[in-house]
Amino acid sequence: MLITRTPLRISIGGGGTDLPTYYRRSGATVVSAAIDKYVFISVNRTFVSDYFVKYAALERVESIDDLQHPIIRECLRDTGIGPGVELVSTADIPAGTGLGSSGTFTVGLLRALHAFNQTHVSTADLAEQACSIEIDRLQQPVGKQDQYIAAFGGLTCFEFRPDDTVAVSRLDL
Repeated sequence: MLITRTPLRISIGGGGTDLPTYYRRSGATVVSAAIDKYVFISVNRTFVSDYFVKYAALERVESIDDLQHPIIRECLRDTGIGPGVELVSTADIPAGTGLGSSGTFTVGLLRALHAFNQTHVSTADLAEQACSIEIDRLQQPVGKQDQYIAAFGGLTCFEFRPDDTVAVSRLDL
């Protein structure tokens, strides 16, 4: 069994400017801090060839296409994890609190699935893959701050540039 722990965040300044509709016009700077509240993801190989996922709901399906949770479905597609796997998500706080839980969930799930596959992915690539799934593929109306702070942690300044690149600067206290 493999377990990841990914931090939630608070926005110090610039929140809302991390939306593509904003930063693609003029760029944006956001300062965020990871906090000591987490989303936990566990991945375990099972003895049956289906997908067994537990989050606020419970799903057991034969085909990846039958998964109702869009982020789980797309993360499994991206990482190539086949059936015969159990995924469990738990968190220190409920979803919808404004602490970046969906971005944290996506980063934590991708981190767990890459580790399960024994593939290395850089922190920046992990954040960008999470953004690609949520923003581009699933068309969620979210910015990049949540995924980036969940991947990088700490107290961090992110510069979101019009060309979709992101500069990351760790801030020391």
